[in-house]
Amino acid sequence: MQTNEIIQQFEKYVISNYGRLPFVITKGAGSIITDSEGKEYLDMFPGWAVSGIGHCHPKVVDAIQQQAGQLIHMDNTFYNAQQGQLAQMLSERSFGGKVFFCNSGAEAVEAALKLSRIHTAKNKYKIISVEGSFHGRTTGAVAATAQPKYHKGFLPLMPGFVYIAHNDIDGLKAAFDDDVAAVIIEPIQGEGGVRLASVEFLQTIRDLCDENEAIAIWDEVQCGMGRTGKWFGYQNYGIEPDIMTLAKALGGGTSIGAIVARAEIADSLVPGTHASTFGGNPLVCAAGIATIEAIEEENLLENANEMGRYAQAKLNELKDKHNCINLVRGFGLMIGIVLNEPGAEIVAKCWEKGLRINCTQGNILRFMPAMNVTQELLDKAIAIFDETLTELSGTTSAEE
Repeated sequence: MQTNEIIQQFEKYVISNYGRLPFVITKGAGSIITDSEGKEYLDMFPGWAVSGIGHCHPKVVDAIQQQAGQLIHMDNTFYNAQQGQLAQMLSERSFGGKVFFCNSGAEAVEAALKLSRIHTAKNKYKIISVEGSFHGRTTGAVAATAQPKYHKGFLPLMPGFVYIAHNDIDGLKAAFDDDVAAVIIEPIQGEGGVRLASVEFLQTIRDLCDENEAIAIWDEVQCGMGRTGKWFGYQNYGIEPDIMTLAKALGGGTSIGAIVARAEIADSLVPGTHASTFGGNPLVCAAGIATIEAIEEENLLENANEMGRYAQAKLNELKDKHNCINLVRGFGLMIGIVLNEPGAEIVAKCWEKGLRINCTQGNILRFMPAMNVTQELLDKAIAIFDETLTELSGTTSAEE
């Protein structure tokens, strides 16, 4: 089928809940994606941060192919070796908890919220979350997401959620009472604009949860699995959660989500309290195992640190050159470029030139390459970005 035929098919049969670009992507390899017309693009936001070790990593592809020939799915009435192995790998690389598997970040958040409520005292039901957060699209996750634009059309929200300002310690303390079951926070906000929690803010959450027998939930759906140069974003702070949510890069491109919870908390999720039909199936767990093995065998945590420092240094050079850049921030290869103006036109122009980046919150560009990105590819991406800013300097000024 031709590109226009595929688009027409979508328009007729697929619900239009996504704003799609008029391109059909047919192939991905590493940091390069190819459309149906044969044009290649340098992907610096691979798979919406899902393809953390690049598109179609050979080790992940091989693991999927082998597992697909043996057993794709088996329900959780039985044990499967892949689920147990992946759970152990996650536990040993984090804080030693137990793992529940599901299919997405939103499902992981839902599981974390349910577990926090079922584990704490019966009167505890409130969940504190942070403005600018994004926790998913399901009913509970939308209620946890402290951004009014995601609530529109879905009111009334699930009750019990309390919103506080980002890094507002006084507001956090004021929000705590005997009814609080949990606090949920992204150590590094993704959709919120690569905003970093302060050490003091995370530590205060940890302390207040301990003092009030509440649960500290770190949402690591985007910042987990090595992107920040450590296995998990919280490890940049040294402050452990009670429950951690994971998804996106966990499966090397496959649909998988998970929570890791301290054993004494995890044990409250007894049979009948929560489940996921497809969660932890052998296929996606095999992909997750291969992803972790690839990260370690190829020293991708080290590469994320090294290439992250390099990319941020180069982007800060552009900050000195282009007045539209206000700030560059992030950890490792989770980088936000804060603009003094809207970023949509910059993203569109970069795409025309063969570079994919992302704009969130209107004026923040997300630059999140795969963890195995090379200096050569970063140089190429930054050169395109530089060229784009130069060309648009007279048409994307703050006066517009």
